Amino acid sequence: MYRDKAVGIALLVLSVLVIVAYAWLVFLTEYSIVVLEATAFLAVAAVFGILGWVGYALATTPPPKPIEEIEKEVEQALKEIERQMQEQDKGQAQQQ
Repeated sequence: MYRDKAVGIALLVLSVLVIVAYAWLVFLTEYSIVVLEATAFLAVAAVFGILGWVGYALATTPPPKPIEEIEKEVEQALKEIERQMQEQDKGQAQQQ
């Protein structure tokens, strides 16, 4: 619990420092245009990078089995279980 609190405080302090540094770079230095351009580029690249990742995942993931095929597999598995249970019952009856 103590470690979680320490990580939370560290993240809070880091966030405040980054905000202050970013504000200083944007408003008080001659690099403000470069900082804004870099920020805009990174934001757009992040959004479209995630969008590309989703597209890649959709394009390369095989389609799921049709529900009818899954139902047939479940029915076969249930029949096999019933058959095994009947064999066990017969085996137990023969032992007695």
